[in-house]
Amino acid sequence: QVQLVESGGGLVQPGGSLRLSCAASGTSSIINAWGWYRQAPGKERELVALRSVVGIIRLADSVRGRFTFSRDNAKNSVWLQMNSLKPEDTAVYYCVIRMDNVEYWGKGTLVTVSS
Repeated sequence: QVQLVESGGGLVQPGGSLRLSCAASGTSSIINAWGWYRQAPGKERELVALRSVVGIIRLADSVRGRFTFSRDNAKNSVWLQMNSLKPEDTAVYYCVIRMDNVEYWGKGTLVTVSS
């Protein structure tokens, strides 16, 4: 059974940093893509970052230059380093993987940016 566990969310002041982690377990095939999505209150879910199996990374325009997406192949994990956080980054962040044309989602971790 595939499981994704996110961690690292919390409350941070504007301008601060957080690092989200996502660990995958129970994967039996190659993970073709890793991604982070977020959903703010009252808004639709949106893509934050996407990493393909060949290492191509796509970041949303709203986070480019502030967020960094990295992967640890040995630990089957990814991280989202979030710097210069803004109140509009407040959302539940979800880790997603695509494997054998199926998407698997974590339960999400809440990030709140507020003074």
